Amino acid sequence: MIVEVRSYRIKPGHREEFVELFKTRAMPALRSHGMKILGPLLDVENPNKFVWLRSFPSLEERDRMKDAFYGGELWKNELEKIAMPLLESYDVILCETASGYVCDGPLEEDVTASDNLTKAAT
Repeated sequence: MIVEVRSYRIKPGHREEFVELFKTRAMPALRSHGMKILGPLLDVENPNKFVWLRSFPSLEERDRMKDAFYGGELWKNELEKIAMPLLESYDVILCETASGYVCDGPLEEDVTASDNLTKAAT
């Protein structure tokens, strides 16, 4: 599996706005192209930092999925114009899982149930 560790430095005072955009618009679109997402992760020491991970079955699938997302109408005509002005900079570390890789994160249904509870409460 291929994993990108993506670290974004958000312009001061805009992290909450960026996270909301990420959760409500970018994450569903990324997932619709087959990417697996872990995040958003908020840096507890830097209020302007945001981290997230996305994974792909292979490098070839990574290229295909990224091309589909970034070449799509939603990114080109909407999200890019909103998201990019909120960023000061970003870094991407491209990783490959090692033999014996373990992921003890929440199950997909746990995340979905949690999201549904959050939506119901608002």
